[in-house]
Amino acid sequence: MEIFRKKHISLPLLGFLQALGVTTYCSLVGLFMTHANKWFPTPQVFLGPATFLLLFIVSALITALIVFYKPYLLFFEKKQKTQALRLVMYTTAWIAIFFFLFLIGVALLR
Repeated sequence: MEIFRKKHISLPLLGFLQALGVTTYCSLVGLFMTHANKWFPTPQVFLGPATFLLLFIVSALITALIVFYKPYLLFFEKKQKTQALRLVMYTTAWIAIFFFLFLIGVALLR
């Protein structure tokens, strides 16, 4: 894809792509959780909560990497503090937009 060959991607576009990555990941985890009861037997009392907490921690790490890795590089390696903050803000704004689109979608499907 041509977009990934470019050396410089604008911050709004990068924020959009990062938010899209988080939204896609969360959708896949939600899909997994919806169908997990069909795919796996009912866990014992201890294993259910432990499995959920492990999935929660792994998800937090994955989404943190998606959202904060590039701003980390901008902030610490390239010393572009303003650019790093702008990228976090663009990503946050896009995630909020995706969230509201999901809410509208749920409301329309009811």
